[in-house]
Amino acid sequence: MTTSRLLIDLDALRANWRALDAMSAPAVETGAVVKANGYGLGAAPVSRALAEAGARTFFVAAAEEGLAVRQALGDGPAIHVFSGHMEGDTALLAQAGLTPMLNSIEQFRRHREALPEAPFGIQLDSGMNRLGLEPADWAALRDEALALDPVLVMSHLACADEPEHPMNRQQLNCFREMVAGVEAPCSLAATGGIINGPDYHFQVTRAGCGMYGGLPYADAKPVVHLDLPVIQTRQIEPGESVGYGNAWVADRPSTIATVAAGYADGLHRLMAPGTMLYAGDTACPLVGRISMDLITVDVTALTEVPDYLALLNDVQGVDRLAANEGTIGYEILTSLGGRYARSFTGAAA
Repeated sequence: MTTSRLLIDLDALRANWRALDAMSAPAVETGAVVKANGYGLGAAPVSRALAEAGARTFFVAAAEEGLAVRQALGDGPAIHVFSGHMEGDTALLAQAGLTPMLNSIEQFRRHREALPEAPFGIQLDSGMNRLGLEPADWAALRDEALALDPVLVMSHLACADEPEHPMNRQQLNCFREMVAGVEAPCSLAATGGIINGPDYHFQVTRAGCGMYGGLPYADAKPVVHLDLPVIQTRQIEPGESVGYGNAWVADRPSTIATVAAGYADGLHRLMAPGTMLYAGDTACPLVGRISMDLITVDVTALTEVPDYLALLNDVQGVDRLAANEGTIGYEILTSLGGRYARSFTGAAA
């Protein structure tokens, strides 16, 4: 069997959400971001586990994602769509009872015409220049929109993972000005904002990557473990090369394991230098280039080569792996390939 094993610890996921919830100021609701198929782990089991932990408000990127979460959770929990009310979304928003976070005057008009009685939220641009109404557009729309009782008014921090970055305070001040006098619940903080303290919490926070074991929540419990199957081992002599382009050449007699995973499974080629696979506590370096379906690992240090080597474990988490290719844990999580045999611990699957 050449299928890799992706183990998702739902108990750790719930524990991370509860820890972030406990950091939120009193009377603040902690929501849960489950976009991108629950950060690549499975929207349905992830959403159900978080609902069991106490989450009642969920956030997705697109209406199609919201439908999957609604089907998993049933009626009751609120599901907010960051992309708002896009052309063609009307039927899906109505069918699944989704709340679009409207990003423009155009989206506001579309929603009012298509679903005049349906709930909506407002997303404001406090300086990130990505999504949301800019201050001038918000000033033009504010009275009309607030008269219709939006369920949430939100914005997003650009530099929350850098607590001392001046952009955080700049956006906080801008958001405070934009929501002054607003009676609807407001939200500015995702994981980084939660950690940065109660000034950023308002009435709703949006726990995201920290729930899944990633930075900026450094104390998060590991949620994802990934074991890769060994297909074959071989002995090579000094001077022999391994993999495409002769990228790695042995300087001593070595035992090389060929492992079934590659860039088609989300193991990006840039992560090869410095990445380890583990047999228990023993680290074995990945050598040569990562190819589409295969990687090669120097297992010379092992007295016996196991059937599987661990790529993600309690020692090497998503952020440590991400650092090897100059990216972030979010990208590792959401790139985990469809060929992995996913299993879940902690029920709710």
